[in-house]
Amino acid sequence: MIMLKRRAPLAAHDPRPPDVRPTEPPRRRLRPRAVPTALALAVTAVVAVGALPPDAGRRTEAPGPAARADAERVRRTPADAWPHSARLDLAAWPARGRRTGDTALLARALRAWTDPAWRGRRSVEPGVRAGGPRSSARLLFADDVDGRAVVLLQDGDRTVRYGEPLHGGAPELAAALTEGADVTTAAVVVARSPRSVRLLLAPWITSAAVRDLRAPATTPRAVTRDGNGVTEPVAVAPAHGPCRRVPAVQLSSSPRTAAQPPSSPRFTGDRAFLLADLGGLVPARLTYLPAVRPGSRPRPAREAANEQGLGGWVASACRLAGLRGQGVRSVGHWAFATQELPERAGTATWVCTRADTWRGTDSVEYLFLAGRGAPARVVGRDRDTAQCGGLGRIVLAHTEWRAPSGTVYLLAAGSRAVTRLEPAAPVRGTGGGRLLAVPVPGGRPVGVTGRLPDGTRVGPPLSPAGP
Repeated sequence: MIMLKRRAPLAAHDPRPPDVRPTEPPRRRLRPRAVPTALALAVTAVVAVGALPPDAGRRTEAPGPAARADAERVRRTPADAWPHSARLDLAAWPARGRRTGDTALLARALRAWTDPAWRGRRSVEPGVRAGGPRSSARLLFADDVDGRAVVLLQDGDRTVRYGEPLHGGAPELAAALTEGADVTTAAVVVARSPRSVRLLLAPWITSAAVRDLRAPATTPRAVTRDGNGVTEPVAVAPAHGPCRRVPAVQLSSSPRTAAQPPSSPRFTGDRAFLLADLGGLVPARLTYLPAVRPGSRPRPAREAANEQGLGGWVASACRLAGLRGQGVRSVGHWAFATQELPERAGTATWVCTRADTWRGTDSVEYLFLAGRGAPARVVGRDRDTAQCGGLGRIVLAHTEWRAPSGTVYLLAAGSRAVTRLEPAAPVRGTGGGRLLAVPVPGGRPVGVTGRLPDGTRVGPPLSPAGP
C-alpha cells in the first residue's frame, strides 16, 4: 500500500503547484482525454496522405540505374526509314518529339507499363494482355502536349500512352491492341478532352482534314500539324446527347505508299481514307462495300472517303456512338438492298454495318432506313459472324413497318444471291425475288426465311419485333 504524504494547505498567494505524484487519481483521469486528441491527429494525417495523388512521391523520384538502362535500350526507328520499309505499320514510325532523349521520363513510362505495383490511373482496352513488352519497346513519341508529358511506346501487338501532368496530379497509362496494324493505322491519340483530340499522324500522311459524316457535301476543313506530326485539336462526336454532327478525319497518304506492298489484306490501296474517334487510343477506319452492278462480281471493301462511301454513311453515322470503348479497328457499311415502300411512301434502304475489333471479334447490325430523314432503325444483330464482310455477302433482314394509312406491313429484303422470300403464318404470299412487302393481319410480328437458287434456306439474324 502506497502512502501519500499530506501537506499543509497552501496560502492563496503561494505560487507553488500541489505535489501531484504519478499514481494520483487526477493524473489517471487525464489519460482518456488525450486519446481522442491523438486519434484525431492520426486521422488527419491519414486523410492528408489519401488526398495526395495516387503516385505522389514516386512519379518524380529519380529512376534507378536499372530503369535508366531499360530506357536507354528503347528502340528508335530512323526518320528516313519508312519509304524503304517492307511493311508500313507502327514499327516504321520514327521516334518524334523534343523529349525522346529524356531518359528519366522514358524510365517512368516503362515503369508504368511493366510494374504491377504502379499506382497511377490505368485505361486498358478489351483484349490487352497484362505485363510489359516482350522485347525492347519501340519509342514513337515523347513530348509535352497540353500541359502533360506524353510518351507513346509500342511492342508489336500493343501500343501504350503514358502521360504525367507537368504541374502536379496523377500520371496515367492507356493501352490498346494494335497487332496487324497497316498503312491505314495512321493516327494515335496523344491528348484528349471532352470535345476534341490531338493526333500523332503517320509519317506517310501528306494532308489531313476533318469532315462531318452527316453532311458529306460540306467541304472538309484542313487540319494543321506541327513539325512532329501532332495535329491541332480535332473535334470529336460527344459521348452523350443528341447526334447532330459526327466528325471524321480524312487523311491522304504519300504516293510512295501506292508502291508499297499491302501490309494487310484489309488495305484497299486507296490513298485517302477516313478515321473516326471511338474513344480509344487508335481511331477506327471507315469503309464501305460498293453496290453490285448487274452481271458483275461483288467488289471488296473500299475506303469511305469518296462520294459513294460518304453518301452511305449519312444515315448510319450516329450508330458509331454505340461502338465506343470496344477496341474497334474498322467499321464497314453495306447498303445491300433498296425497296419502294407501299402506298407510295418513298424508298427504303437496307443497310448492314460490320465492326471488327483488334482482338478478332466482330459485331453486325442490320438497319432499316425508311427515307424522308427518318432515323435508322435496328432490325437485326449478330456477333462473330462472316456476314456483311468479304466472305458473307448472303444476308436477309425484315421488319414491320406502319404506313401513313395505319396499315402494318411486313417488309423484307435479301442480298443479290437471295431469289425467294417466304413469310411465316399467318401472312400469306411469297416474294418471287429478294424483296417482300405484304400486310400483316393484326399487326403481329412475323418471321421470314429466304431461298437461294439451289434451294438452300437463309435465315435472318435475331430481330427486334414491332412496327
